Amino acid sequence: MKYFALICLSFFLSIAANLVSEDSIIGFWKTVDDKTGKPRSLVAVYEYKGKYFGRLIATYKPNGAFHDSIYSPEERASGVVGEPYYSGLDFIYDLEKEGTRYTNGYILDPEEGRLYEAEVWREKNNLIVRGEILFFGKNQTWPIAVATDFPPGFVKPDLASLVPVIPQAK
Repeated sequence: MKYFALICLSFFLSIAANLVSEDSIIGFWKTVDDKTGKPRSLVAVYEYKGKYFGRLIATYKPNGAFHDSIYSPEERASGVVGEPYYSGLDFIYDLEKEGTRYTNGYILDPEEGRLYEAEVWREKNNLIVRGEILFFGKNQTWPIAVATDFPPGFVKPDLASLVPVIPQAK
């Protein structure tokens, strides 16, 4: 009887694992500074009405300590109209799924107010984010965020309940 229960459990777990798409970008990701290798922010990527968006939910100080979050925002995005807080800002928007890639969207540099075309895809436990103008671009690799990446006591937002607010660059 124990073996039968174990076999059933294994069967259901394998089905559940297959239901989660390996190329899905929905989830929580950690951005990393290209020069220092230290974390910069946590990003929630979510779907809304068939398009995909990325929202900053927490930021880190240059030394790697937590700075602020959506529950206690502090710094403002000087490159965005109205200078909203960084934490809570949708800075990736309108991505559309095309095969294993997400394209035709935009990524905003909230410090400089520059808008880039965006393409995003998944490579194992990393999210590859590409921003480009014309044919010139840059890739960043964002690892999947794990429990220790979040501030103590931080409650992750429910991704299904997020509604995008598209910022406007200055």
